Amino acid sequence: MRYLVTGVAGFIGSAVADSLLARGDSVLGIDSLNDYYPVSLKTDRLARVAQSAGDRFVFKQVDFSDHIALANALHGEAFDAIVHLGAQPGVRYSIDHPRAYIAANIAGHLNLLEIARERHIAHMVYASSSSVYGGAKKVPFAVDDRVDHPMSLYAATKKADELMSETYAHLYRLRLTGLRFFTVYGPWGRPDMMVWSFTHRILTGQPIPVFNHGEVWRDFTYIDDIVAGVVAALDHPPADDGAPKPGGSVAPHTIYNIGNHQCEKLTDVIAVLEKACGREALVEMLPMQPGDVPRTFADISAISRDLGYRPTTSVDVGVPRFVEWYRGYAGL
Repeated sequence: MRYLVTGVAGFIGSAVADSLLARGDSVLGIDSLNDYYPVSLKTDRLARVAQSAGDRFVFKQVDFSDHIALANALHGEAFDAIVHLGAQPGVRYSIDHPRAYIAANIAGHLNLLEIARERHIAHMVYASSSSVYGGAKKVPFAVDDRVDHPMSLYAATKKADELMSETYAHLYRLRLTGLRFFTVYGPWGRPDMMVWSFTHRILTGQPIPVFNHGEVWRDFTYIDDIVAGVVAALDHPPADDGAPKPGGSVAPHTIYNIGNHQCEKLTDVIAVLEKACGREALVEMLPMQPGDVPRTFADISAISRDLGYRPTTSVDVGVPRFVEWYRGYAGL
């Protein structure tokens, strides 16, 4: 199989490309290589992916929110399915840079749906987010819960992606699977995310900002578990049989949570980080950030039942693995 992977220079995209190549598939990867965080990290990930892939990995730099540029980049390229992981991430960044989210997450998602429709692609798996649940009080979050109250523009764009996908699945019988990711971390992660940011600050003696005065819980999911879920979803497109799917669709459109099914208090994870780093954190307690939510917790019963998804990496194992990798990568 040959897969189109968007956001292939990103954290999850590069890891998924690694997994597909390792099992003998081919990957056409695209990425805009924008400067939301250092481009050098993205090019380092690409070098890692390409290292042993030979001609089974092809990379093209293109902004998929530009439909003409995207069509030109894909002209003459064949692929069997799409893994659409490219997006503008970040809850807080969306408050000050809203247009970046409309371009990448709305126009960009539409452009990939159009590519899938025009080419009669067998299956497209795309990234959604746990942020669509907003400040829901009911836990754990289940895919059949209502998600009508996003607390950030980022969350709103991800919910819009799900709605557009539902429409395309209904109108054109496209097989689509949306994956709501829960706080992904691990080697080759993102500098703007908590585990990376706190590790860097602890190792360099800087204070760490702890919002909502530490009353924050997250479902931390290790990258290897995320990749296992993405690949399992990719290999099992939803049936077009009129039966209800997770998420409520009767079109060939399924939505799954991918999390660790563990709700960890942030201060407990900080303690694991301190132990792995070998020093105490300088903690700065702060009020809740606009757009943020106090808790995420994934109900993974649907993906476990349908795809056999079983996360295996606890924060006690995954966080020290990240710290070890980060020390080597950053030279600390």
